[in-house]
Amino acid sequence: MALADPAGCAKGSEDNNPFPDIIELNVGGQVYITRHPTLVSVPGSLLWEMFTQKNVRSLARDSKGRFFVDRDGFLFRYILDYMRDQQLVLPEHFPERGRLQREAEYFMLPELVKLLAPKLSEQNSLGDDPCQSDPEELAVSGGPGGAGTEGRRAGFITIGYRGSYTLGRDSQTDAKFRRVARIMVCGKTSLAKEVFGDTLNESRDPDRPPERYTSRYYLKFTFLEQAFDKLADAGFHMVACNSTGTCAFAHEQTDDRIWTSYTEYVFYRE
Repeated sequence: MALADPAGCAKGSEDNNPFPDIIELNVGGQVYITRHPTLVSVPGSLLWEMFTQKNVRSLARDSKGRFFVDRDGFLFRYILDYMRDQQLVLPEHFPERGRLQREAEYFMLPELVKLLAPKLSEQNSLGDDPCQSDPEELAVSGGPGGAGTEGRRAGFITIGYRGSYTLGRDSQTDAKFRRVARIMVCGKTSLAKEVFGDTLNESRDPDRPPERYTSRYYLKFTFLEQAFDKLADAGFHMVACNSTGTCAFAHEQTDDRIWTSYTEYVFYRE
């Protein structure tokens, strides 16, 4: 909810404090509203340094006057939770523990870094930690050493996209190819991560356990052929496809029609 103050904040009660009690943050495009005491609750941290200095004008702001921090906006929710009570609470099968540890290092939170560090057993090996690499992911990739064909799980992955194309009135030969806005990925999380790796954008469903299904992932590229190549390399074969199209706009002078479509391709690996 936008606040009336140009900085997106309410006015503080202490005259010697240049910061208001309620502060609005823009972290990587995600908006957070919190209290000033929360941001300065860990002395020596980056947020403590930012919001205890007297020169408020030196801090970066976005177009709406909110304080801007150029970091991962989705992971910042866990940073802010820790700042509230100095306790770490993560969802089950949290897949981004390493990235969150990197954020904790950036925000200069050494105790949080320790809580996120992998635990070592007496045999100097990784202990039983539910937030580390999931056993299913290791089985899919053939173990930590690399991908292998043995042990790869069977399953379906559906690729969907919305696009548009222009069709002339004379014949289909006048059709101009569609523009793909975004390629969606549906299927089991562990399979999607195995096939697409770093090109899979998980920001819309960051806490999804590896054995669950999702329909909210999408790819960081917009070339269907690239997605098909990755699926083929992982041993998947197309088993079905479907498409729908609607005429969204007709040009008054040329009678050219702009169509929007949604298409799905279903891939399966035995």
